[in-house]
Amino acid sequence: MQRRNIVVIGTSAGGLKVLDEIISQLPTDLPASIFIVQHMSAENTGAALLHKLGRHKSFRCKLAEDGETFKPGRIYIGPPDAHLLVKETTLLVTKGARENRYRPAIDPLFRSAAVTHGPAVIGVILSGMLNDGTSGLIAIKHCGGVTVVQDPRGADYPGMPESALQNIKVDYCVAASEMGELLEKLTHERHGKKKTIPNDVRTEAEIAERVLSDVQQVNGLGSQVPYNCPNCGGVLWEVDNPDLQRYRCHTGHAFTAAALLDSQSEKIEETLWVSLRMFEERKNLLNSMAHKQSGTGQKAAYAQRAAESQVHIERIRAMLLAPVMSSKRGARKSGARKKRSLK
Repeated sequence: MQRRNIVVIGTSAGGLKVLDEIISQLPTDLPASIFIVQHMSAENTGAALLHKLGRHKSFRCKLAEDGETFKPGRIYIGPPDAHLLVKETTLLVTKGARENRYRPAIDPLFRSAAVTHGPAVIGVILSGMLNDGTSGLIAIKHCGGVTVVQDPRGADYPGMPESALQNIKVDYCVAASEMGELLEKLTHERHGKKKTIPNDVRTEAEIAERVLSDVQQVNGLGSQVPYNCPNCGGVLWEVDNPDLQRYRCHTGHAFTAAALLDSQSEKIEETLWVSLRMFEERKNLLNSMAHKQSGTGQKAAYAQRAAESQVHIERIRAMLLAPVMSSKRGARKSGARKKRSLK
């Protein structure tokens, strides 16, 4: 019987502060390797996170490198614009399709650890918006690992912890101030027997590892639905999973229902801005043509078409200003409002 020696942590907005707080609580002899995915843009170097966590001299903190052998007492951070996956003794850093609109994403890390290390895994969800990490935490639970969630009442952005609590029977829900002590305790406990890896968890882990999936693989995960992938335009499949409503395309992109809705809203807004620009250009061209016409009838015809374009411009502007287009902004504000309500 071995002890739990794989700690995978996922966080997004508000994560830098809470990670710093938790790592500062851990002892110097923690007998586990720590793997962190913090949502970040492709342009981000990860320097801020490395600097913040690197101040804790108890651990060597670094960006994960493909193929390197991991060791206990080390912190490995998913690098920008790449997924971090855990194998038996080494790391995989891949350029796979985005999941829940992010790369690195939390779910691929959690699934890879669950499939490879089963009950030796401790999965942790911290502050963040929407619900990346919930599916991965479910995988850890199904493979015999331990699930831990930051108490959303103390999270700067409670969306991710709340999603986990709503969709899975979490083993521990604690404040950030208690997280270090809990992790130390769990890593010194002996874990239970290995469980059979569910087929869907293994398949999704393989898709992330191989970078691309195929139609046959995705067919085995669920059924086609009449939606298209916002990232590549391909057909989507709804994953047969009673725990969480999720979607995948055959090229590898994956979404929870909330992430898919957010991505669709972004694409709609992008399309509307392009349409607005084109109608503005059309109106300006028609006005220019009307101005240069000498005949009254032709001048009036062009002016009428320019006026019709202005009608479309006003309609598109109204759509861009509608509440549905500002759903993401509203989600950010809701996290701040919840935080204020705790005071």
